[in-house]
Amino acid sequence: MTENNLTEMEKGSAPLSEEQRKQLKGQMSSARAVYILYLIGLVIGLTAFIGLVLAYVKRSPDNPDWLNDHYSFQIQTFWYGVLYFIVGILLSAILIGWLVIVYWLVWIVIRCVKGMSALESEKSIKGGLFTFGNID
Repeated sequence: MTENNLTEMEKGSAPLSEEQRKQLKGQMSSARAVYILYLIGLVIGLTAFIGLVLAYVKRSPDNPDWLNDHYSFQIQTFWYGVLYFIVGILLSAILIGWLVIVYWLVWIVIRCVKGMSALESEKSIKGGLFTFGNID
């Protein structure tokens, strides 16, 4: 028995069938792709927007709650990131904006790495405007 099957049985639910496990792996691949698109978006901005659209499209009531938490976290990451970037650009005239932009870069990378780590563990992740992500 795999660790995931043990976890499912401990929660009182039946183990996933092979078909369900394949479907879940496909859903997890989509969530992973969003994190990767966000990281590439630091160099090629359009990919971050594609990741946002993918997160909105893939979020579904049919997904496990922990997976929908990832999509919500990714959507928040995009919009909060836009806010950080705009504030950084506006404040760059007085030099403090560059610090905001550097913080934004670090913030995005940490959120994506923590998100991918939680995704691999099939754990939920949540966060706010000033957090790097809390894994449940």
